[in-house]
Amino acid sequence: MTLRSILKKIPDFKGANFLIRIPLSIVFILQGLSKLPLDISDAEIFGLPMTVWFFVAWGELLSGIGLLIGGLLVSKNLNSYGGLLTRFCGIVICGIMTGIILIQEPESLLDVLLYDNLHVMLYCGGLFFALRGNRIYLEKK
Repeated sequence: MTLRSILKKIPDFKGANFLIRIPLSIVFILQGLSKLPLDISDAEIFGLPMTVWFFVAWGELLSGIGLLIGGLLVSKNLNSYGGLLTRFCGIVICGIMTGIILIQEPESLLDVLLYDNLHVMLYCGGLFFALRGNRIYLEKK
């Protein structure tokens, strides 16, 4: 019995990406909601202009919602739109997380990896969906 034959006997769970998608969406939706209503004093605390704060707040909220909706658009006709929405939301998440990491002005990449692991994990979740999209639903064994 080869490894390939053993792996073919394991059933697929095509919804496994929801184990990453749902918690990531919840985190971003809650972070976006926590910034509403928008206030200039909140933006000044982080040293950001109000325009950037506006895009961060709405980007977090809408990327979380879009990530969930993109995962639900999996029919044959809608999967390409769902994949596009998922990838776009993943890119937005990566952009927001990059900004958050850079605002902290870390001394080195090692400091980010060792001491800012929550933001790194959120970045990796966004990167996963930016690179993968909904392609998992189209694959066959």
